[in-house]
Amino acid sequence: MVDAALAALLLALGIAEIWVPLSSRQGDGSAVLSTVGVALACLPLALRRRQPFVVPVVVLLVVPLTHLLGPVYVLFYGQLVPMGVATFTVARHGRGREPVAGGLVAAAVLLVADLTIPELQGPNEIAFHWTVFALVWAAGVGLRRQEQRAQRSLQRAVDVEVAAAERTMAAVVDERTRIARELHDVVAHAVSVMVVQAGAAEQVVDDDPEHVRAALSAIRTTGAGALAEMRRVLALLRDDGDRPLTPQPGLDGLGDLVSDARSGGLRADLLVDGDPRPLPAGLDLATYRIVQEALTNVRRHARASSVRVRLTYAADALRIEVSDDGVGPADPRAGHGLIGMRERASLYGGTLETEGSAAGFTVRAVLPVAPP
Repeated sequence: MVDAALAALLLALGIAEIWVPLSSRQGDGSAVLSTVGVALACLPLALRRRQPFVVPVVVLLVVPLTHLLGPVYVLFYGQLVPMGVATFTVARHGRGREPVAGGLVAAAVLLVADLTIPELQGPNEIAFHWTVFALVWAAGVGLRRQEQRAQRSLQRAVDVEVAAAERTMAAVVDERTRIARELHDVVAHAVSVMVVQAGAAEQVVDDDPEHVRAALSAIRTTGAGALAEMRRVLALLRDDGDRPLTPQPGLDGLGDLVSDARSGGLRADLLVDGDPRPLPAGLDLATYRIVQEALTNVRRHARASSVRVRLTYAADALRIEVSDDGVGPADPRAGHGLIGMRERASLYGGTLETEGSAAGFTVRAVLPVAPP
């Protein structure tokens, strides 16, 4: 909406510059052709952050092309400002080498304009627009690098926090395992004593009732102690205080996952192809977890602006595809998240593949399903 408002504002200023006219209009030309050129230069800016390379290049090339088609005015708001916005956009939001390529395109356009448009050939005019475009491009690159540094710092902080939490959890698990092993030994010893006492009582049940009574009392005492120790083991391992008593999630919860992704600033969509049908509980949970992990990776690591989740119900399989326009991992085979997704898929006889390209990163899973 902000980009659309900016495009509309520049379009209105450019048209006013032609038809009012404003003092910033220079040269002679066709008002109609100039208006068409302003529209072509301003309207694409509404999509400038969705296509941060294609849109700026189109805007930069429109201005010299309209001058080649016929006589048009030289405009500040209708031509120079949109070109500056386009240059800033490719420097600020371009990916990879796009900021450099966009800067070279802007420089080439300015050079052609200086050689073909008489109104731009004065020394002061040349110094002005070259300085402005250099500063605009440098500002975009600077903000882009500052954001990247901030993202790297945030990621390092998150990694440190996660590593600390993992170490704490590992220590807790190790200690609980040690305690459970010790309690197991105590319970095993108690059961052994009970077996021995019961065997001895059985041998003298007719000859020495008092000995049998004492043995039964010892068995009761030992058994009660063993049960108490067993309860401690179960309480330690179940950890009910940390686990909410809620049902396991499934496909019904995918809408909430996508909504959570939107709340984080992503443009997230959920698409379902085919006829949805109930799945076995384990497969339902595996599907949810694969989508959940894929969306988590997008939000934490991909630096994406949009993500799409597609479920396809085929006759004998459920296909999952999570695609984004961000940057995938350097090694798609690494990472606990991807490994976990592959394990869940293989557990049900399915497969999971990843694909990275300049357009983004995609996770595809195929889970076999019994025909309806």
